[in-house]
Amino acid sequence: MLSMDTNALLGGFLTVFGTIFIAELTDKDALLLLSLATKTRPLLVFVGGAIAFTITSAIIVTFGSVLVVYIPIYWIKLAGGTIMLAYAVLEYLRGLQVDARLEDDERRFIKHIGKNELHVLLGIVGSLILLDLAGDTTELLTIVFVAQYGDALLVLAGAVAALVAASALETVLGNRLGRLLSSRNVRYLSVLVFLVIGSVVVVSTVFGLA
Repeated sequence: MLSMDTNALLGGFLTVFGTIFIAELTDKDALLLLSLATKTRPLLVFVGGAIAFTITSAIIVTFGSVLVVYIPIYWIKLAGGTIMLAYAVLEYLRGLQVDARLEDDERRFIKHIGKNELHVLLGIVGSLILLDLAGDTTELLTIVFVAQYGDALLVLAGAVAALVAASALETVLGNRLGRLLSSRNVRYLSVLVFLVIGSVVVVSTVFGLA
């Protein structure tokens, strides 16, 4: 019995980790992390990302735990998948209209936070918290997983591990593949990821596959 429970927990953790990790690599805050890693010390960017994502994950898991008390799990999962599909369509239709503004915002951010490393770190943490809580696919997935597994600690552990791992990869790649991982490429990859994950969530929910 203990073995089965352990296997179930491990399987749930790996599912949460893998899905959120992939989603985060194409999320909007990934663009900011990649860009910041080319303009300041990657270690500061990684630490800032790890702190910010731990805070936001705790907030979202808490919110999801409250949500499942009042709304049936079926509708939470269905709504989450539908929103992801809608977000993919919106991202595609918007195209690159916001890319120039995003680059300007990043330049102003770097200019205003100054050279003091503590100020840089606090600026990165604050910016990522605000950006993450503004709404993205990892938030939706976190809430969906809370509804699916009913285990806030399991989802929190998987989400934090995934986001910290993604932050590490993004900061490492920032300096080396900044041109290849342009906002255009990340945006289109993001659309694909949203479509795939959203479709899986909707189909599995409607047909009772998960």
